Amino acid sequence: MQNDHKNIFEEGQVLLINKPLEWTSFDVVRKIRNTIKIKKVGHAGTLDPLATGMLILCTGKFTKRINEYMAQEKEYTGTFTLGAVTPTYDLESEPQDFKDYNSVTPEQLQAIAAQFTGEIMQVPPMHSAIKKDGIRVYELARKGQTIELDPRRITIKEFEFTKIEMPVAHFRVVCSTGTYIRSLANDVGKAAGCGAYLSSLCRTRIGAFTLDKSMTMDEAFEWIAKEKAMGNRE
Repeated sequence: MQNDHKNIFEEGQVLLINKPLEWTSFDVVRKIRNTIKIKKVGHAGTLDPLATGMLILCTGKFTKRINEYMAQEKEYTGTFTLGAVTPTYDLESEPQDFKDYNSVTPEQLQAIAAQFTGEIMQVPPMHSAIKKDGIRVYELARKGQTIELDPRRITIKEFEFTKIEMPVAHFRVVCSTGTYIRSLANDVGKAAGCGAYLSSLCRTRIGAFTLDKSMTMDEAFEWIAKEKAMGNRE
Protein backbone atom coordinates (compact mmCIF):
# COMPACT_ATOMS: atom_id res chain seq x y z
CA MET A 1 0.00 0.00 0.00
CA GLN A 2 1.88 3.07 -1.20
CA ASN A 3 1.68 6.43 0.56
CA ASP A 4 3.51 8.63 -1.95
CA HIS A 5 0.47 10.32 -3.45
CA LYS A 6 -2.02 12.78 -2.03
CA ASN A 7 -4.91 10.95 -3.67
CA ILE A 8 -3.79 7.38 -3.07
CA PHE A 9 -7.38 6.21 -2.72
CA GLU A 10 -8.31 7.57 -6.15
CA GLU A 11 -5.12 6.10 -7.62
CA GLY A 12 -6.20 2.77 -6.19
CA GLN A 13 -5.87 0.76 -3.00
CA VAL A 14 -6.76 -2.79 -1.98
CA LEU A 15 -8.05 -3.01 1.59
CA LEU A 16 -8.42 -6.36 3.31
CA ILE A 17 -11.23 -6.08 5.86
CA ASN A 18 -12.38 -8.59 8.47
CA LYS A 19 -16.14 -8.03 8.14
CA PRO A 20 -17.91 -7.75 11.50
CA LEU A 21 -20.82 -10.03 12.37
CA GLU A 22 -24.24 -8.67 11.36
CA TRP A 23 -22.78 -6.05 9.01
CA THR A 24 -23.73 -6.33 5.36
CA SER A 25 -20.90 -6.18 2.84
CA PHE A 26 -22.34 -2.86 1.64
CA ASP A 27 -22.24 -1.50 5.21
CA VAL A 28 -18.46 -1.91 5.05
CA VAL A 29 -18.26 -0.27 1.61
CA ARG A 30 -20.41 2.65 2.73
CA LYS A 31 -18.37 3.28 5.88
CA ILE A 32 -15.07 3.21 3.98
CA ARG A 33 -16.47 5.34 1.16
CA ASN A 34 -17.67 7.99 3.63
CA THR A 35 -14.31 7.96 5.37
CA ILE A 36 -12.07 8.34 2.31
CA LYS A 37 -14.53 10.70 0.56
CA ILE A 38 -14.48 9.14 -2.90
CA LYS A 39 -17.33 7.39 -4.69
CA LYS A 40 -15.40 4.57 -6.37
CA VAL A 41 -15.25 1.91 -3.68
CA GLY A 42 -16.43 -1.66 -4.20
CA HIS A 43 -16.05 -5.14 -2.72
CA ALA A 44 -14.96 -8.37 -4.39
CA GLY A 45 -17.55 -10.88 -3.25
CA THR A 46 -20.49 -10.55 -0.86
CA LEU A 47 -20.50 -12.01 2.62
CA ASP A 48 -23.89 -12.55 4.25
CA PRO A 49 -24.62 -10.49 7.39
CA LEU A 50 -24.21 -13.53 9.66
CA ALA A 51 -20.82 -14.37 8.13
CA THR A 52 -17.51 -12.85 9.18
CA GLY A 53 -14.08 -12.81 7.60
CA MET A 54 -12.28 -11.50 4.60
CA LEU A 55 -13.81 -8.85 2.41
CA ILE A 56 -11.60 -7.34 -0.30
CA LEU A 57 -12.33 -3.65 -0.93
CA CYS A 58 -10.95 -1.83 -3.96
CA THR A 59 -10.83 1.95 -4.28
CA GLY A 60 -10.47 4.32 -7.21
CA LYS A 61 -8.68 2.90 -10.24
CA PHE A 62 -8.30 -0.49 -8.56
CA THR A 63 -12.08 -1.13 -8.75
CA LYS A 64 -11.34 -2.53 -12.22
CA ARG A 65 -9.64 -5.46 -10.43
CA ILE A 66 -12.81 -6.51 -8.59
CA ASN A 67 -13.84 -9.19 -11.11
CA GLU A 68 -10.32 -10.63 -11.04
CA TYR A 69 -10.43 -11.01 -7.25
CA MET A 70 -14.00 -12.35 -7.29
CA ALA A 71 -12.97 -15.19 -9.60
CA GLN A 72 -10.29 -16.48 -7.22
CA GLU A 73 -10.48 -19.57 -5.02
CA LYS A 74 -11.95 -19.10 -1.54
CA GLU A 75 -11.54 -20.83 1.80
CA TYR A 76 -14.14 -20.90 4.57
CA THR A 77 -14.43 -22.30 8.07
CA GLY A 78 -17.56 -22.54 10.17
CA THR A 79 -20.19 -24.85 11.59
CA PHE A 80 -23.14 -26.86 10.37
CA THR A 81 -25.83 -27.75 12.89
CA LEU A 82 -27.54 -31.07 12.21
CA GLY A 83 -31.04 -32.19 13.12
CA ALA A 84 -33.08 -29.36 11.55
CA VAL A 85 -33.34 -27.16 8.47
CA THR A 86 -34.13 -23.48 7.88
CA PRO A 87 -35.79 -21.83 4.86
CA THR A 88 -32.66 -19.73 4.22
CA TYR A 89 -30.29 -22.65 4.96
CA ASP A 90 -28.70 -20.52 7.72
CA LEU A 91 -29.74 -18.64 10.88
CA GLU A 92 -31.37 -15.78 8.99
CA SER A 93 -34.54 -17.85 9.57
CA GLU A 94 -35.75 -20.11 12.34
CA PRO A 95 -34.83 -23.83 12.48
CA GLN A 96 -37.72 -26.19 11.73
CA ASP A 97 -38.48 -29.82 10.82
CA PHE A 98 -36.41 -31.20 13.69
CA LYS A 99 -35.13 -34.76 13.33
CA ASP A 100 -33.05 -37.14 15.41
CA TYR A 101 -29.35 -36.88 14.55
CA ASN A 102 -28.00 -39.38 17.09
CA SER A 103 -27.51 -42.15 14.54
CA VAL A 104 -25.16 -40.00 12.42
CA THR A 105 -21.52 -40.88 13.12
CA PRO A 106 -18.39 -38.80 12.55
CA GLU A 107 -17.28 -41.40 10.01
CA GLN A 108 -20.51 -40.91 8.06
CA LEU A 109 -20.02 -37.14 8.01
CA GLN A 110 -16.46 -37.46 6.70
CA ALA A 111 -17.74 -39.84 4.00
CA ILE A 112 -20.44 -37.31 3.06
CA ALA A 113 -17.78 -34.59 2.85
CA ALA A 114 -15.87 -36.80 0.40
CA GLN A 115 -19.03 -37.17 -1.72
CA PHE A 116 -19.22 -33.40 -2.11
CA THR A 117 -15.53 -32.94 -2.92
CA GLY A 118 -14.55 -32.30 -6.54
CA GLU A 119 -16.60 -30.92 -9.40
CA ILE A 120 -20.26 -31.05 -8.43
CA MET A 121 -23.61 -29.56 -9.42
CA GLN A 122 -25.10 -27.30 -6.75
CA VAL A 123 -28.54 -25.69 -6.57
CA PRO A 124 -28.32 -22.14 -5.13
CA PRO A 125 -30.58 -21.27 -2.18
CA MET A 126 -33.93 -19.60 -2.88
CA HIS A 127 -32.92 -16.84 -0.49
CA SER A 128 -30.11 -15.51 -2.68
CA ALA A 129 -29.48 -12.54 -4.96
CA ILE A 130 -29.54 -14.64 -8.14
CA LYS A 131 -31.94 -13.25 -10.73
CA LYS A 132 -34.69 -15.28 -12.37
CA ASP A 133 -36.48 -13.52 -15.20
CA GLY A 134 -34.98 -10.23 -14.02
CA ILE A 135 -36.16 -10.59 -10.40
CA ARG A 136 -33.89 -11.47 -7.47
CA VAL A 137 -35.06 -14.82 -6.17
CA TYR A 138 -34.96 -13.79 -2.51
CA GLU A 139 -37.70 -11.27 -3.32
CA LEU A 140 -39.84 -14.12 -4.64
CA ALA A 141 -38.98 -16.26 -1.60
CA ARG A 142 -40.10 -13.50 0.76
CA LYS A 143 -43.48 -13.51 -0.99
CA GLY A 144 -43.76 -17.24 -0.39
CA GLN A 145 -43.10 -18.19 -4.01
CA THR A 146 -40.97 -21.21 -4.78
CA ILE A 147 -39.32 -21.66 -8.17
CA GLU A 148 -36.97 -24.24 -9.61
CA LEU A 149 -33.41 -22.94 -9.73
CA ASP A 150 -31.00 -24.57 -12.14
CA PRO A 151 -28.01 -26.35 -10.62
CA ARG A 152 -24.61 -24.77 -11.24
CA ARG A 153 -21.28 -26.46 -11.77
CA ILE A 154 -18.86 -25.65 -8.95
CA THR A 155 -15.63 -27.12 -7.61
CA ILE A 156 -15.07 -28.08 -3.98
CA LYS A 157 -11.30 -28.53 -3.86
CA GLU A 158 -11.15 -29.50 -0.18
CA PHE A 159 -13.91 -30.29 2.32
CA GLU A 160 -13.30 -31.70 5.77
CA PHE A 161 -14.94 -31.75 9.17
CA THR A 162 -12.30 -30.56 11.63
CA LYS A 163 -14.25 -31.18 14.84
CA ILE A 164 -17.59 -32.89 15.46
CA GLU A 165 -19.57 -32.20 18.63
CA MET A 166 -23.04 -33.36 17.63
CA PRO A 167 -25.22 -31.70 16.60
CA VAL A 168 -22.52 -29.18 15.61
CA ALA A 169 -19.93 -30.08 12.99
CA HIS A 170 -17.00 -27.73 12.39
CA PHE A 171 -15.77 -27.64 8.79
CA ARG A 172 -13.17 -26.22 6.40
CA VAL A 173 -13.93 -25.79 2.69
CA VAL A 174 -11.79 -24.63 -0.24
CA CYS A 175 -13.97 -23.90 -3.23
CA SER A 176 -14.47 -22.10 -6.51
CA THR A 177 -16.32 -18.83 -6.87
CA GLY A 178 -20.10 -19.23 -7.04
CA THR A 179 -20.21 -21.82 -4.26
CA TYR A 180 -22.95 -21.39 -1.66
CA ILE A 181 -21.83 -22.80 1.68
CA ARG A 182 -25.46 -22.54 2.83
CA SER A 183 -26.47 -24.91 0.05
CA LEU A 184 -23.62 -27.23 0.99
CA ALA A 185 -24.95 -27.35 4.56
CA ASN A 186 -28.43 -28.19 3.30
CA ASP A 187 -27.07 -30.89 0.97
CA VAL A 188 -25.01 -32.43 3.77
CA GLY A 189 -28.13 -32.53 5.93
CA LYS A 190 -30.07 -34.32 3.19
CA ALA A 191 -27.28 -36.86 2.74
CA ALA A 192 -27.16 -37.46 6.51
CA GLY A 193 -30.94 -37.93 6.57
CA CYS A 194 -31.56 -35.52 9.44
CA GLY A 195 -31.24 -32.07 7.91
CA ALA A 196 -28.61 -29.41 8.59
CA TYR A 197 -28.14 -25.66 8.32
CA LEU A 198 -25.21 -23.25 8.33
CA SER A 199 -24.81 -21.94 11.87
CA SER A 200 -21.60 -19.91 11.49
CA LEU A 201 -19.28 -18.93 8.63
CA CYS A 202 -15.93 -17.20 8.28
CA ARG A 203 -14.11 -16.54 5.00
CA THR A 204 -10.44 -17.12 5.73
CA ARG A 205 -8.86 -16.72 2.28
CA ILE A 206 -9.46 -15.29 -1.19
CA GLY A 207 -6.75 -16.33 -3.63
CA ALA A 208 -3.42 -15.43 -1.99
CA PHE A 209 -5.05 -12.99 0.47
CA THR A 210 -5.45 -14.45 3.97
CA LEU A 211 -7.57 -13.33 6.90
CA ASP A 212 -4.59 -12.85 9.21
CA LYS A 213 -3.47 -9.95 6.98
CA SER A 214 -6.84 -8.19 7.14
CA MET A 215 -7.87 -5.20 9.26
CA THR A 216 -10.76 -4.72 11.64
CA MET A 217 -12.94 -1.72 10.81
CA ASP A 218 -11.27 0.29 13.61
CA GLU A 219 -7.82 -0.59 12.25
CA ALA A 220 -8.96 0.41 8.76
CA PHE A 221 -10.16 3.81 9.98
CA GLU A 222 -6.86 4.31 11.81
CA TRP A 223 -4.83 3.38 8.73
CA ILE A 224 -6.89 5.67 6.49
CA ALA A 225 -6.40 8.58 8.91
CA LYS A 226 -2.61 8.05 8.85
CA GLU A 227 -2.53 7.88 5.05
CA LYS A 228 -4.57 11.07 4.80
CA ALA A 229 -2.26 12.82 7.24
CA MET A 230 0.84 11.78 5.28
CA GLY A 231 -0.76 12.91 2.03
CA ASN A 232 -1.56 16.31 3.49
CA ARG A 233 2.04 16.79 4.62
CA GLU A 234 3.48 16.15 1.15
